[in-house]
This record gives sequence, structure tokens and C-alpha cells, in this order.
Amino acid sequence: METDVAILGGGAAGLSAAREARRQGATATIVNRGPLGGDCTFTGCVPSKTVIEAAKAGLGFTEAFTRARSVVAHIAATESADRLREEGIEVIDDEGTLTAVGRAPALQVGTRTITAAGVVLALGSRPFVPPIPGLDRVRFLTTDSLWELDRAPATMVVIGGGPIGVELSQALARLGVGVTLVEMAPSILTREESAAVDLATRALEGDGVTVLTGASVSQVEPAAGETAAAAASAATVVLADGRRVVADRILVAAGRQPNSHRGGLAEAGVALDERGSVTNRDSLQTSVSGVYVAGDLAGRLQFTHAADHMGRIAAANIVSRFGRIRPQRFVAGHVPWVTFTDPEIARIGHTEAEAARLVPGAQVAELPLAEHDRALAADAIDGFIKIIAAPRPVLGMTGGGRIVGATIVSERAGEMMAEIALAVRLGAFTGRLAQSVHAYPTWSYGVAKAVGQFFTTIEGRTARPAREETVAVPG
Repeated sequence: METDVAILGGGAAGLSAAREARRQGATATIVNRGPLGGDCTFTGCVPSKTVIEAAKAGLGFTEAFTRARSVVAHIAATESADRLREEGIEVIDDEGTLTAVGRAPALQVGTRTITAAGVVLALGSRPFVPPIPGLDRVRFLTTDSLWELDRAPATMVVIGGGPIGVELSQALARLGVGVTLVEMAPSILTREESAAVDLATRALEGDGVTVLTGASVSQVEPAAGETAAAAASAATVVLADGRRVVADRILVAAGRQPNSHRGGLAEAGVALDERGSVTNRDSLQTSVSGVYVAGDLAGRLQFTHAADHMGRIAAANIVSRFGRIRPQRFVAGHVPWVTFTDPEIARIGHTEAEAARLVPGAQVAELPLAEHDRALAADAIDGFIKIIAAPRPVLGMTGGGRIVGATIVSERAGEMMAEIALAVRLGAFTGRLAQSVHAYPTWSYGVAKAVGQFFTTIEGRTARPAREETVAVPG
């Protein structure tokens, strides 16, 4: 069997690669065992954000989880094999192995060999389970199995203070679960602005979450006196400093690891890094000619929208006549992300501390939500807008320079970040955002008010040099 683009994996990256190939008039074949859509549809973004919204709306645990399963089913139907075949994409429900026929990359599926102009590896990732002594003696939950719960546990320990752990801790607490969040690092959300971390911690604690940072888990003990079957859920989490936290359930939310153990990648000569991610160039080309990687397997940014973007780049670089001469590149600094807590935390590019270290001449404009009219009207003033700009070669800060980073902590922060992401992607002058007319009093009006500081004093605030040791923005 021959195809232009053969894709190993049917998650967000695989689907977008196939659709991009078809958009450019090429043929595409997806090899994937099981339902299409990947973890985002079934165990990640879709159910988690549905539950987050349900908790925010005041729904109960059972209703929230029932709604999540309904939304998953609805979205999964739009990504079915039949739907993709209607789009001209071949789908094979089976395991595939990367191989080669002569110099051309290929996939081996049972007794069939699928040769292609190029292969996209899009095998995704799975929850990382740290090697904690005793954890294997209890029936712990991960983001894969959490959604199977049919009733709320009274108490839960969440291990991991990254975006997934933080989002779910707040949502579960709002659904009536007594949550203790345990993070071994000095703070939660270690990649974010320190002021954003402070606000997120306060928000979690305000919803009843006990936040324990700098807390390493030394072991897990099944609940005393219970049978082996009963002890599969209740347990005691023992911290390195001797503290003990008893909970009905444990949720491990300690990040994700790439599925590079599948597909015969190592045997085919695909180079992996120390984390098990596939090494790749900015074009997403791997160490094997004609083989590209996209999504979580690439070890870059583990977000669905990043995977979608990478899938399109990989497919375009295979089928476009310019792909080998001037390939498209994946630029992490162009990709925004959002932590869906309440308030949301949106980010693109550098934090202020990073910019102070890495970007000469970086300037910062910041606007506390207490000085933003829409936030005052909504009585939601815990947050801020921070935009970081840097001089352009030759032109310096003319036109406000170029945006190299931004963080927004606010209601609808993710939506507010979109115009900033566009400006970053286009390399536009910061002044373009200031010149754009923003409806008053929208949340996005605060973006214009913040970037105006690069040109003049706005209500007593002007842009200042970036500082490596940042301080909390007043709320």
C-alpha cells in the first residue's frame, strides 16, 4: 500500500497532520489502535475543562462527571474513523511499526507494508507515575482513570502541582472533595510568573485546598486494617518530613511521559533524548530521513494546540515542494498556553525574570486588575496583565519594540492572550496593539491600557526595565 503521508497515532497531532496533507492535495493514512482523538478528547482537555466549568457553575460531582462523559462522546463523534474517511483520509485500526523499504520510510501493520513519502510519529504520551514506595499497593487514580469515578470521595491527595494537578484540585474541591495538593518543588506552577503563582495558591486555598509545597512523598501506605481489596483506594501519604495525610483516594498528576516505547522507534534508529522524547529539529525532522514527529512525543510543549500546530508543520514539510528546501519551523515562543484555574493564567514567551536574563533591554508594562474597569465592574480584581517587550535590531524600542512575553491572570485570560499571540507570531510592533481600538469596557481593553505604557504614562504607570527578581503585582 502506498500513501503520501503515513501517520502513526490518531490524537490531535495525527489528525491535524492528516488533514493538512489532504488540504494540500496529498493522500494520508492514519494507523491507530482504538478510538481517534487521543488523550485530549477522552481523558485530558475535554473532560477536565467540562468538569472545571461545571464546578464553577455550582453543579454537583455526579452531574459534573456525567456532563463530562456526554461532552467527550459528542466531540469524539466528530473525530471518528468514518468522519475522517469522508474527508478522504484512510484509517487503519491497528498497531503499526516504523520500518523502511529501501530508502523510503514505511509502516508495518500486520502483514501489510505502507510506504510513504514521509512518516509522522504522533504516538502521544501517558501519565507519568513516579516510583513512590507503596504506591503500587493502592488503586491510585491518574488523569486516565479519574473520569471513571461515579461518586465523590470525601478526601483526596493530589500528587503534582503542575497545571493538571492545580486545575483538578480546584475543581474537585468545588465539587465537595477535601483536597490536599502535594508538590515537591518550592511552589506550584513552577514555569509561571511568581505573582501568578501567589495568586493561584491563594485561589486554591480560598476554595479549601490544602497546598503543601516543598513536600516530597516518601511512601504510600494502604489504610490500616482494611482488606487488600478495600485498601486499593484508601491510603496514607507519608511525606519526607514525617507528615502523614490520610485520604480516600490518591490522584497522581505528576506530568506525562512520551509513548516512545511503542512503534519500534528505537529499532528503526529514531534517536531519543534522556526523557524518552524523540529528538528533532525545528522542522520536526527526526534523526531518520523522511520521518517527522509531532505532539507530546516531540518533547517540546505538551498542549493540544501545540500538537495540532506541529502536526500541520510536519505534514506540510513532507508534501510541500518547499518542505525540503525551506521547511516550516515550530517556534515554541509563538505558542500561548492557559492554566484553567479561577482566575485563569495565560502565558506566552518569556516571564519577566527570563527576559531580564536573556533579552537585553527588555521592558515591562503591567496593569493590576484593581486598575482595570471591567475587573472592577465584575468584582474580580485578583490578577494582572504583564507584557514584556524588547528592542528591535537597529530600530530599538521604536513603535514599542516587539513583544517577547506576556502573562495574564484574570477571568478570560486565555481569550485575552489571543491578540498578543497574533502580534508575537507576526512580529508586529507593540504599538499595533495600542493603536487597535478595543471596545470598552471589555476584558481585552486592559491589554491596550497595558501596552500604552510603552509610549506614555497611563494613570501613573509607565514601562520599566525587566527585573530578574520580580515582585508580586499589586492586586
